[in-house]
Amino acid sequence: MRTNQLMKYTLFASCYLFWVASGLMVAVGLYAKLSKESSAVDTLLAEPSLLIIVVGVLTFGITFVGCTGALRDVPVLLKMFAGVLLVILILQIVASVVAFLFSSLVMDKAAFLMGKAIINYRDDLDLQNLIDYIQKKGILNTMCGYGTQNLKAWKAEDLIHTEGCLEKIVTWGQRNLLLIAGLAIGLLVLEIVVLCLAVMLIYQINFIVQKRSSTRKEPEQ
Repeated sequence: MRTNQLMKYTLFASCYLFWVASGLMVAVGLYAKLSKESSAVDTLLAEPSLLIIVVGVLTFGITFVGCTGALRDVPVLLKMFAGVLLVILILQIVASVVAFLFSSLVMDKAAFLMGKAIINYRDDLDLQNLIDYIQKKGILNTMCGYGTQNLKAWKAEDLIHTEGCLEKIVTWGQRNLLLIAGLAIGLLVLEIVVLCLAVMLIYQINFIVQKRSSTRKEPEQ
């Protein structure tokens, strides 16, 4: 008697794909971190490369545990994987609800971080490239309105977008709401499916272990 092979290798394949993706995230983050100029800003919120490395390492470790547990039928590893995945799932749902209920507070915090990023524009190459990428989307003046501060709004509109970066991001999000919602729901469903597969595989392994132990005791009786 053995576990359901389709369930087992589906779980393994799902974990393996996330494992490879997280490994690529770590590689990209390390490359960006090592190849950039020395930065005066060195925090998780202000440095994208460091954030990518941290998220990649955590995902790499979690998915490695899931891959090993699924491939070798180790219930302890599968329980660890399922527990961490359940916590992540709950945190994602809570974060989404909080962001929806306190959207104004989230916007204020995002505006504060955006302002901090612009202040440190020349200190962090990652932030500089990110802001330049946002600014270059249809904007003739790519230096955050440099040289246009004294112009009237109607005249400055011919040279730059008078709306800020944050407003543009919010507008883009509203226009692509269905795409963003579809990706978020797809990721959520995938996480739920993987969690269910891990739980069912744990029950199968425990059932087989109990079955084998009971058959061994019967001849002794």
